[in-house]
Amino acid sequence: MEGIYIIGAGSWGTAFSYHLARKGIKVKLWVREKELFEKIKNERENTWFLPGFKLNEKIEPFNDLSLFSEQPPELTFLAVPTKYMRSVLRKFPARPKVVVNLSKGIEVETLARMSEVIREELGMVEYAVLSGPTFALEVAEGNPTVVVVASKKYELAKKVQEIVSDQYLRAYTSDDVLGVELCGAVKNVIAIAGGAVEGLGFGHNTLAALIVRGIAEMKRIANAMGANPETISGIAGVGDLVLTATGNLSRNRKVGYELGKGKSLKEVLSSMKMVAEGIETSKAIVKLAGKYGVEMPISEKMVEVVFGGKNLKKALKELMTRKLKMENE
Repeated sequence: MEGIYIIGAGSWGTAFSYHLARKGIKVKLWVREKELFEKIKNERENTWFLPGFKLNEKIEPFNDLSLFSEQPPELTFLAVPTKYMRSVLRKFPARPKVVVNLSKGIEVETLARMSEVIREELGMVEYAVLSGPTFALEVAEGNPTVVVVASKKYELAKKVQEIVSDQYLRAYTSDDVLGVELCGAVKNVIAIAGGAVEGLGFGHNTLAALIVRGIAEMKRIANAMGANPETISGIAGVGDLVLTATGNLSRNRKVGYELGKGKSLKEVLSSMKMVAEGIETSKAIVKLAGKYGVEMPISEKMVEVVFGGKNLKKALKELMTRKLKMENE
């Protein structure tokens, strides 16, 4: 397979390129930061975001997006944080044929999912989204991992499935682009809450309660927007949520944990080099919930805590003392 580009050399973009190169696939990896590009080019290692993994000769880093015009890619994977996606796409000098989104979030200003942002900026390109419980470090290490590839075009989902799958990573296909994208966004918000309750010192009961009621919120917004309910119980939904809300490698969980320990958001972010998508996405999720008339109390409380400075213990007490109801109400 030739002509694969990965746009974004953060931890996930780098790990994904490492995975494909391990399969023998040639990859061109776009590195936004000039300094990092030089380091990867000369040292064959992304010491900023994925230290400890030497990148083999199958990976060709580049910094100039004009390469799109000179060598048009057959397949372009986008590993760009949600808030930068639109601005990066506007720098493309040519339209890629096929785009596979690896990012998980919703644009705050427009409430657009990444498929919508991509089509607004690039036109009607062939589109798929790859999602699931995937810590970048563990994918690079070769830990057995499953993902889902969703596209309205089955042939594309099948093609991407075959390209990315091997003994280390197994891909399943889906046609529920909406559901996969929503799950990827909502789970990051719930993961911040999961980290917060652990940071407060609460145990497994509380974390389990948080996760299962987070799944309920995921179901509500997905149902309201017309997604397939089975997606929520699958790889992109419950699978990714459990990983992100409980795993120590989760950036979103780390943000919540540090907030639970009493740090301010500014203090937490100053110690992080990578983007925790759930922070900005929480605002978008709450706005979407209001737009569709959906109750999402955990997400709402996280916005109040993260951006309004609400006391975490008070927020938790308010969640626990809301009006009593049936489980599936």
